[in-house]
Amino acid sequence: MTRMDENKPRSAWFWVPSLYFSQGIPYVIVMTMSVVMYKRLGISNTDIALYTSWLYLPWVIKPLWSPLVDITRTKRFWVVAMQFLVALTLALAAGAVRTSGFLAWSLVLFGIMALVSATHDIAADGFYMLSLSPHEQAWWVGLRSTFYRAAMIVGSGLLVVLAGVLEGRNGLPPLAIPVSAGPDSSAASEPGPAQIVFHEPAGELRVVAQPGALEIARTELTAAAAAELIESSRRWNEEHGFHETAPAPANETELGRRVSIFQSSAKRVFATPARIWHHTVAQPLGQWLKTHFPNDRTAATPKAGNVGTIWLALSKPPAAGQNIIVDFEPAKSGLQFIGLGGGDRGFSVREGGRLGFNQKNWNQPAVVVIQLDPKSPPDATMVFQATSGDIPRAWSLTLFLVAGLFLAFSCWHSVMLPRPAADGPVVTHAKLRAEFFATLGSFLQKPGIIPALAFILLYRFDEAQLSKVISPFLLDHREAGGLGLLTGQVGLAYGTFGVLALTGGGLLGGFLAARHGLKKMLPFMIGAMYLPKLVFLFLACTQPDNFLAICGAVAAEQFGYGFGFTAFMLFLLYFADGPHKTAHYAIGTGFMALGMMIPGMWSGWLADIVGYKHFFTWVIGCTLPGMVLALRLKIDPGFGKRKS
Repeated sequence: MTRMDENKPRSAWFWVPSLYFSQGIPYVIVMTMSVVMYKRLGISNTDIALYTSWLYLPWVIKPLWSPLVDITRTKRFWVVAMQFLVALTLALAAGAVRTSGFLAWSLVLFGIMALVSATHDIAADGFYMLSLSPHEQAWWVGLRSTFYRAAMIVGSGLLVVLAGVLEGRNGLPPLAIPVSAGPDSSAASEPGPAQIVFHEPAGELRVVAQPGALEIARTELTAAAAAELIESSRRWNEEHGFHETAPAPANETELGRRVSIFQSSAKRVFATPARIWHHTVAQPLGQWLKTHFPNDRTAATPKAGNVGTIWLALSKPPAAGQNIIVDFEPAKSGLQFIGLGGGDRGFSVREGGRLGFNQKNWNQPAVVVIQLDPKSPPDATMVFQATSGDIPRAWSLTLFLVAGLFLAFSCWHSVMLPRPAADGPVVTHAKLRAEFFATLGSFLQKPGIIPALAFILLYRFDEAQLSKVISPFLLDHREAGGLGLLTGQVGLAYGTFGVLALTGGGLLGGFLAARHGLKKMLPFMIGAMYLPKLVFLFLACTQPDNFLAICGAVAAEQFGYGFGFTAFMLFLLYFADGPHKTAHYAIGTGFMALGMMIPGMWSGWLADIVGYKHFFTWVIGCTLPGMVLALRLKIDPGFGKRKS
């Protein structure tokens, strides 16, 4: 290809859709998909929320280094180079997931990817403005947002569904166990620990069970008696290590050894501040919360009804260092996957929904407790399934796939991006320093800066905490207070239906604000933003098993959030208006990211201590600061309306 060919004008259809699709993928992987991945890899809610919230930091501080993109090389260079680096970090993260130190290494790599992605955002937006005329920019603004939203659906929806499919395809053969209601009996099924011998058969490693089919007598059993039997089974599983579910690699590699050294060094560096924080804040506050708000995850509401037990083990010992995760849940296929058809609802897994087996406990065995609802029909039946997917491998393959996609993006854009004449270094180091501090100073001197900053930081105070706990809540088993969805179902419910509803709410909010103005629509947007949070409290209290009902509840909350979030973005535009509106808008989005990062850090810790019901109640209370601040904003009544 000649240089003349490279300078030839090229249709924006060849690069704008792919540019903004590639802009959204790294963000949603770091912020959303990583939460699901870490939950499936056995990380606690506390650690997930804390560590992934730190990954917001590059987007918080990106205004600090955004001028560097202007003074060094071209925007085109930065776009292509950053996409190649995203591909590289994704490939390294895919390899790290299968090491013994997967948490430390993947977080470091995701942090680097977040930094690279934030830099890519700066370059892509600048390149967009340089390459298109004002008219073309206006024409493309809606379409570029559409492709960015498509990336959100792919990252938090389709990729999560893919990982869920791979989880099931890369593990041990699934084991189906039919459960039915039997005739009345004077004796209750005894779920207490018992020594059951499993004979090691020849052949492949698989899950074995006794009995192969379970019949639970319809004997009346009080709630207290059932709770005592369930608790004794829980203690058995805990004492034998079946609740230690964090997976480990099949063997200890040199990389894993170095990760262990890295983790030990990091612990020594942060030991003193962590100890001070634990003894002065976390421990006393956590104890007070445990006393006044009992955790529904460990103290499930007792229910009446007889129980039956199934004992699970492995047919032979797993490989050295290997931890096999077994999920025990109702079998779902076809219409059952979306909550329609098949099976009775008279059975529930009360203990043993997620079990971890290794070389020490593979033949103990583990106990699963199933409770029969006394109100179920006499011929109630349900098929349960013990599945044991290779979770690290599934997520590793998924990340490798996205790495390949980004390598393709980098190659594509190295050819297809135009070369605008204005794309190049624009300021010197001296001008950069003076210009940056002058711009920041003018932002902080804007009229009404204090209430505006308070609004920017607190309007999403509730959502910042909720967003880190939604996926763990959907994935957690019912005895832990969650909804017990499969990985693929979470991808559909939150990552697909939820994102589509979020997009629809945003489009409707933008349309109504353009027609009636922000000030007039603000009360309606506030209500839409905050009131739907009640659906998660409803889900936590009722734990519905109808997947479509769960999808509807998630979609309703996300639609309201999208509608109400429009007010936030419009206010940023309104407040940033002036001589430095581009820079001021970037600073405002940095504070917005800070408002999401800090509350998200403690959200998992709080949910782990008080349980999902109390956590969602707290989240609803956290809407009050944003609501009060939003109603007190001073906004021009004409802002947002189309000028005649």
